[in-house]
Amino acid sequence: LCFAQKDVFQLKDIEKIAPKEKGITSMSVKEILQSLVDDGMVDTDRIGTSNYFWAFPSKALHARKRKLEELQAQFAESTQKKEALQKSIEKSKIGREDTAERAALIEELAALRQKKEQLKAEIDKYRECDPDVVEEMRQTNKVAKEAANRWTDNIFSIKSWAKRKFGFEESRIDKSFGIPEDFDYID
Repeated sequence: LCFAQKDVFQLKDIEKIAPKEKGITSMSVKEILQSLVDDGMVDTDRIGTSNYFWAFPSKALHARKRKLEELQAQFAESTQKKEALQKSIEKSKIGREDTAERAALIEELAALRQKKEQLKAEIDKYRECDPDVVEEMRQTNKVAKEAANRWTDNIFSIKSWAKRKFGFEESRIDKSFGIPEDFDYID
């Protein structure tokens, strides 16, 4: 509608013209117009208390030209990257021709890698004897022991509170909450 008449319209004008000329129901004109504005196909601006809508063919042409220029620039950049990568591939192939010496070196490398893996596996077998690992285990055990004793202290505090607050016997509290008779701090 705006393309055809090359004019500026208000919403009420479009709501009158669109059903007659384009066969759009007047109830959906506002929503279709908003969709066109959101897609950037129709421009809108508020002047005073009125909203004006317009769409000129030159804007669409300029938008397509800009998009074409962007795509051409991206294409040129991609072509340059491709050429650079192909040159890099050609450079890296120099000195890597399949020769008997290269094949022997590749086999030796594979054998050394396999031996390295075997030695790593053997070291892992004796890892438990490593002083650093043993010290780490001691520290972990110390932290776990402190945490267990802290929770034991919390349980004793709750038992004491329950005895004072509700007058329960200690054996009844232990039985109700599944606390063993020999429950105590870890040494």
